[in-house]
Order: sequence, then structure tokens, then C-alpha cells
Amino acid sequence: QVQLVESGGGLVQAGGSLRLSCATSERTFRSYSMGWFRQAPGKEREFVAAVSWSGSSTYYTDSVKGRFTISRDNARNTVYLQMNRMEPEDTAVYYCVAGLSGLGQPRPRANYRGQGTQVTVSS
Repeated sequence: QVQLVESGGGLVQAGGSLRLSCATSERTFRSYSMGWFRQAPGKEREFVAAVSWSGSSTYYTDSVKGRFTISRDNARNTVYLQMNRMEPEDTAVYYCVAGLSGLGQPRPRANYRGQGTQVTVSS
């Protein structure tokens, strides 16, 4: 069973920063690519960022390129999403995911998803 536990969400002003964390088991961490999706109120869930299982490749949706950074900590079996220069449009529930497919294509998908953490950016 794949368990993904997110933390780090909250309220931030526009222009500010937050860091999301996603902890999982060593088996999951070393087996799968991992990443983040988000879903804003009234909108479809969308891909945000991903990192390959080796950590050698990263992927981002266009709207966060240059502002968000995804990384893996092999010692802690944890994936991070550092979000800088945040905008009100970044407000959403952010979901940690594992086992992505279609990376580098318009609509990546994921096999496993966490419970989500709320991120709110005030203007």
C-alpha cells in the first residue's frame, strides 16, 4: 500500500514562499517518480511538478516554471515543493503523487495520491 503524507500548506501573502513536504516509505520513494498536482475551487486537478525516481529529471507546468522547485531527499524519503513568488492563482489543494506517467506530455497522470494540503495565497 502506498502512503503519501503531505505537510506544509497554509496561508501566505502574494509574493511570499511556502515549502510543501511529502513523506513516504522507503520502498515507495525508491520505486516511483514523485510529484505534485493541485486543484483549485471549481477547476480540474492539474499537474504541477514531478521528479524522476532517480532525481535526475524534473518537470514543471508552465505557470510555475522559475518559481517552484521540486526536490527529493533520499535520506528522509521525502519530496519537497519549494514555492516562491507565489500568486493568488496558486491557491489550491496540493496533492502529493507517486507513480507518474506521461511526464513531458500535456497531461501527466499518477497512480497514487495523498490526502492533500490547502495552500491559500492572499492578494
